[in-house]
Parts: sequence; C-alpha cells; structure tokens
Amino acid sequence: MTYKEEKKDLFTVDFKEWTPAHCISRDCKMGAGIAVPMKKMFKLNSLINVIEKMGNVKVGECIYYNGVFNLITKKKYWFKPNMFSMRNSLRGMLADARYHNINKIVMPKIGSGLDKLNWDSVRNEILNIFADDDIDILVCYQ
Repeated sequence: MTYKEEKKDLFTVDFKEWTPAHCISRDCKMGAGIAVPMKKMFKLNSLINVIEKMGNVKVGECIYYNGVFNLITKKKYWFKPNMFSMRNSLRGMLADARYHNINKIVMPKIGSGLDKLNWDSVRNEILNIFADDDIDILVCYQ
C-alpha cells in the first residue's frame, strides 16, 4: 500500500483514475458534509433502494455503488459512529476493492469531520487494514 495525505479539494481528483470513498448512515440520508456533493455527483439517490433490495445490510459494511465506496458506519444520520463500525467498514472496502480490482482509493478524512472520530485512530486503522495490499490511498483535506 502507498498512503498519502494532501491538502486539496477531493473533487479536483480524477475520478476515472481514483475511486472515491466516504461514510454514510444506514438510512442513506446523506444530507450534510461531503456526502451532499458525493450524492449528487455520483447519483447515489437510489442507494437506499439498492440496500433495501439487498436485505440484511448492517452498520459496519461497505457498499460499492455507482463507482463509490459507501462505508456504512452508523444506523441513522444523527448517530455517531464508533471505531468498531469504522474498522469493519474499512475491511469491507478492502474486500470490495479486491473483488473489483480497484487499486486507487481517494477519500476525505473519513469519520473525523461531522462524525467526530479521532483522525489519528482512523488513519491507523486504514494503515493496518490496507498494509499488505497493492492499493494507493489518497486522503484529501482542506
């Protein structure tokens, strides 16, 4: 794995080269933060329908949909995630990346904005989970 943090706007990255990732709630509201432009840009409005058709989708999973890794880190949009759900969602993202042969992932400082997780803890989880894989990870922050 290669890991890099850059001070830049996530939406200036070439999404033909990089696959975006972000955190969402199980209810798929995506009404605040980076989820709002992600929902619009990647047409994620119907994600809730996809999740309902899938059946038993739980907090701590990752749904790869419309070219985006959607990490489900909490049940309702007003809840806060914990490191357990973040860790499991990141593991799900790794499994999806392997399955879809994706080797470049771009994300904000997931879980540490509106969700208030400690970024150093989240970063450590990312580094540990992806350590043995041939994946480039770019974290964009402003």
